[in-house]
Order: sequence, then C-alpha cells, then structure tokens
Amino acid sequence: MEQQTTRRGAKPERLSSVANAIRLIKSFADDDYEIGISALAIRLGLAKSTVHRLATTLLEAGLLEQNPVSGRYRLGLLMFELGSLVRRKIDIYTEAKPWLMKLRDQTGETIRLAVLGHGSAVYINILESPKAVRMALGIGQPLPVHSTAEGKVLLAFRPPEFIERSIEAGLVQRTAQTIVDPATLREQLAVVRARGYATDDEECEPGVRGIAAPVRDDSGNVAAALGIAGPIQRLSKRSLMALAPTLIEASKAISRRLGDRSRASEPLRSA
Repeated sequence: MEQQTTRRGAKPERLSSVANAIRLIKSFADDDYEIGISALAIRLGLAKSTVHRLATTLLEAGLLEQNPVSGRYRLGLLMFELGSLVRRKIDIYTEAKPWLMKLRDQTGETIRLAVLGHGSAVYINILESPKAVRMALGIGQPLPVHSTAEGKVLLAFRPPEFIERSIEAGLVQRTAQTIVDPATLREQLAVVRARGYATDDEECEPGVRGIAAPVRDDSGNVAAALGIAGPIQRLSKRSLMALAPTLIEASKAISRRLGDRSRASEPLRSA
C-alpha cells in the first residue's frame, strides 16, 4: 500500500517533539533503567535543554519518574499500568477466541467481545453469523455504554461514582428505544448486577437485539463483556432470553481461563 503524502514526493509531517519523546522513552532498558539528562542528550543527539523539557513533560504525565537522590530518570508506573492494560487485552482476546467460535457454532448468531474504552464499549473481536441476514460491526468500533448489552455489563459492575460520571457525560439517543433517562438506566444496571447479564432491545441499532455477560480477570473484576447479537426476525425476546444460560456458561469459562477464582466464575449447575 502506498504511503500517503502531504505533498508530492514528501512523507507525512510528524510532530518532532512527540517523536523525540518516544525515542526518549525507548532509551530505557533493563541494563539502563535510570539515565541522566546528559546521557540522554548524547543518545538522542539533542540539546540538554530540549531533553530536559521532554523529560519534565513526561515526568508530569507520569510516564517518567525521577530518582530524588541522583536526579536520574526512569520509566514511571504509568508505563507499567499501560503495558499491563495492553497485556490483559491481548490475553482476553487470545483466551476468549475458542469460546467465541464455539458460541457462534451453538447459536448461529454474531458473537462479540468488548472492553471498556473512554466512556464507550470497544469491540476487540467479532465473529459474524454465517447466516445471510446478520448485523455488521467493525472491530475497534466504540459504541455508547448505555445503548448496548455489552456496554451495560461493562458499566454495571463499575463503582457508583464511575457510573454517575458516565451518566453526567450524557446519554445519547441512538434509536427510539435507547435509554436516556438516568433513573431508568440506574434501575436497569441494578438488574444486570442481580441477574448477571444485560440485554439490548433495539437500543443501539434498529432491528438488532443483543445479550451480554461479564468476563472477569484474575482479580475478579469485570474486564470484558461477551455478547450475542442478531436481527429481531430471528431473536425474539423469548429466544434471546433462552440464550442466557449458554452465554453465561461461556463467559464463566473464559473468566476461569483468565484466572478468576471467584464464585461468579463457577460453572452453572442443574438444580
């Protein structure tokens, strides 16, 4: 694929400060976990004043820390947190995939895996239904948390203050069925927590229904939402609810693969 250009024969412009900040971060290694300004300036081929400004900015953002004794810099805890976040998302994607495939075979509908983004449900894996009539959604596409089954699951198990901030950010109405009343949404989230799954009845896209259940990590926290979605012609409200046990069993199996040992991840048992 040809690279886009800003003008004929030229590469796209880039922010040199951002590029230099990235180079600075990549300078650290196991053997060089703390580096001073002078050494960084030599490695980067930049003036010490420029490196100092870059380091100060990264320090304020939490991407770097400074040794109070030596004055040298090292990678900050935020870098560890971001790296752990990426690792967890990769782990979820990998561990969940066999179950997504099994769930699609069992139901014949589209199977979706979502994580929480910045106020949105972000879909990291989607296996489309093999049937001619099916719903389409792109991987990586964010959707409002209050309007999808997956989003409601991701929102319902967050702390109350997080839920309130999400509500205060605004409840966008995507369809005539979208829940835009804060009190109604709070009530529905309470139901999600009580029964262990959420539904979406044409609240995000006309003609589409969905159901989703939580996927928990090794800390017992809800890290993702596993969902089934399809057209209302096939998924009546009754048939949608009938999928709940199969969906929950799959979500618990993925949770156990991720290390969850809470009672929430125990297999379903017959009464």
